[in-house]
Amino acid sequence: MALDIDSWNQHALTNRLQTLLLLSVMGGLMLLLGYLLWELEGIMILAITGALLLLINPRFAPQLIMRLYGAYPLSAHHAPLIHAAVRELSHRAELKAIPSLYYIPSSMLNAFSVGRPSDASIALSDALLRALDAEELIGVLAHEISHIRNNDMGVMGLADMFSRMTSLMSLFGQVLLLLNLPLILLTETNINWFAILLLILSPHLCALAQLGLSRTREYDADLNAVRLTGYPEGLARALVKIERAQGGWLERIFFPGRKVPEPSLLRTHPPTEERVRRIMELKIPENILPLHLLLDSESLAKLLNLRQVMRRPRWHINGLWH
Repeated sequence: MALDIDSWNQHALTNRLQTLLLLSVMGGLMLLLGYLLWELEGIMILAITGALLLLINPRFAPQLIMRLYGAYPLSAHHAPLIHAAVRELSHRAELKAIPSLYYIPSSMLNAFSVGRPSDASIALSDALLRALDAEELIGVLAHEISHIRNNDMGVMGLADMFSRMTSLMSLFGQVLLLLNLPLILLTETNINWFAILLLILSPHLCALAQLGLSRTREYDADLNAVRLTGYPEGLARALVKIERAQGGWLERIFFPGRKVPEPSLLRTHPPTEERVRRIMELKIPENILPLHLLLDSESLAKLLNLRQVMRRPRWHINGLWH
């Protein structure tokens, strides 16, 4: 697939429609539960609560998440060429603000972005910085900047809010049903089986929609990353390395000697093989200069005055592994 303007616009439109459809399903389930429990007043309460949560959440999430991971700022002194790559990628992505860089002292290969396009941060683990070469690291940075450019954190934050509120109302409704079950049985009240079925299934339906949304955003971030770097091989190799490192660690603990079985419907990320296949099928226009050719790729990920993290990943009280 060539990254010409027409195919790019078509892909972007398809992605927006898929995102809108999945968010509409999640929001519709939440509002329907609210109506079943409290009728029109429930819909109004949910709408106001959701608006307040959306206003509050983006302001605190980046700093909070970085603290949870024990991350601290990665200065230009420690990694000048990584900062140079982020600046160039941000310019190509037409971001108004350059994302801040954070360093996670962890032996897990990990990278993620948080925040809004106007105020975002990217975290890179020690293991990731030491495992990837320049081209691969640029691909990962471009992937995260694509998430920022598309405001995927905001989209997934909205989906997460829908999912949590739906689960909470489902639990509340099922508790009410159990408390009133003796009265219903004794008085032979007609039971709305559709409402009961919706109370039970809505959290699971919402979770499946959220997983589908996550996979859609990951595919789009891959495509955007290749457009920003002009070099699909870098991101493809990085994905394979990360998959092998994470898979090997999990398999040694839970499933030694075999792959971790994971149904496709329950994946938050698309299969690595499929992502690599799609990436390598892209045809890059000649006017896009590969970013790694502009930088000193030999020492892109070089860290100064930072000791390599040797401890094994462990579970923390906040529920995160790093």
